[in-house]
Amino acid sequence: MSARVAGRCGVFLFWVEVEAGGDAAAAGGGRGAPAPPALLPPPAFRPALLLLPAGPARPSSSSPPAPPGPGPAMRREMNGVTKSRFEMFSNNDEAVINKKLPKELLLRIFSFLDVVTLCRCAQVARAWNVLALDGSNWQRIDLFDFQRDIEGRVVENISKRCGGFLRKLSLRGCLGVGDNALRTFAQNCRNIEVLNLNGCTKITDATCTSLSKFCSKLRHLDLASCTSITNLSLKALSEGCPLLEQLNISWCDQVTKDGIQALVRGCGGLKALFLKGCTQLEDEALKYIGAHCPELVTLNLQTCSNCHELEKMDLEECVQITDSTLIQLSIHCPRLQVLSLSHCELITDDGIRHLGNGACAHDRLEVIELDNCPLITDASLEHLKSCHSLERIELYDCQQITRAGIKRLRTHLPNIKVHAYFAPVTPPPSVGGSRQRFCRCCIIL
Repeated sequence: MSARVAGRCGVFLFWVEVEAGGDAAAAGGGRGAPAPPALLPPPAFRPALLLLPAGPARPSSSSPPAPPGPGPAMRREMNGVTKSRFEMFSNNDEAVINKKLPKELLLRIFSFLDVVTLCRCAQVARAWNVLALDGSNWQRIDLFDFQRDIEGRVVENISKRCGGFLRKLSLRGCLGVGDNALRTFAQNCRNIEVLNLNGCTKITDATCTSLSKFCSKLRHLDLASCTSITNLSLKALSEGCPLLEQLNISWCDQVTKDGIQALVRGCGGLKALFLKGCTQLEDEALKYIGAHCPELVTLNLQTCSNCHELEKMDLEECVQITDSTLIQLSIHCPRLQVLSLSHCELITDDGIRHLGNGACAHDRLEVIELDNCPLITDASLEHLKSCHSLERIELYDCQQITRAGIKRLRTHLPNIKVHAYFAPVTPPPSVGGSRQRFCRCCIIL
């Protein structure tokens, strides 16, 4: 049996016949997308390619049927038994297409194609197979929307095909990929910079050991939900991946402060660290992070409820912070003394209410900074009346805070220092869009 593929490419109409050996879908005759040659061991490619000048329009349903593919006699001629008309035509036409579209230009065109399209182009002809599967076209691969039920051998074939060209690979959700495949991958793809292994639950510390040994250029690594990862992985990454800027180990609940300490000592350039669900972390882990990661911009500690000794929290300009954060702080951080929420523009009176009712409020909270929090009103000040240890509150550019509200707060906390300024008349709250800036006569209260 054989399968024929007909299509239009540029100004050429082509028919391809591929021997039906194995999956018929790989030859374009099955339902759904063809099997990607880059992901499977490359079979012997034996297409018979027929290039003809394309007409001005696609043939209609009443047009004569397409000419049949070459029969057995022609295949024998192609295999070199005798010289055939097909061979002569193919050679002449190849010269024409090479003149019209040099290989360098085709390679450049292929560089803009996605994984699926490249795999389809690779089945058109032997020459296209070579160009489409050239490693330079496979620098960024994301299999999540293409093929997730892959086995380790697929990753090994990818690494052998792409080699040093590969810079970015996402295997997110590929449950069948394990340590052995990723060791082969690390050995072959030593220039990898971004690697997503989110949800690859088969991998263990051995994978991070391989990455540490061979992939020193790694910058972004996602290991979320890889629950077998332990402190040994973080120690390995610290030793072999000094350029690491972003690490996600959310839900890796075997990680402790010792792992964090080892990590930050060798990866001081971290800019984003995601620790969501790492329930064994303690306050000391945050001390290590603060001491060794001066460039850190993003730190996710969601559902880490073990920072009971936390005393200072600076969330200034963390613009995605919401009232949910204040609820968690009020419940789990009874020793909190200083809290900065400046420019956290999503904070509302409800979040301040939870904070004012929290364990830290009555005897611990000394300083709260609320500069440029446009949604808070005098109601927030009412919620802070019970914070008897409060010494200072920052309210610069909080346009819905009034003098009257501050005066009422001072009746309960006479020694508090309030830093704010006001326009001669407090402007009305803005409705939607960006807030206006008003000319003010600055008054320090």
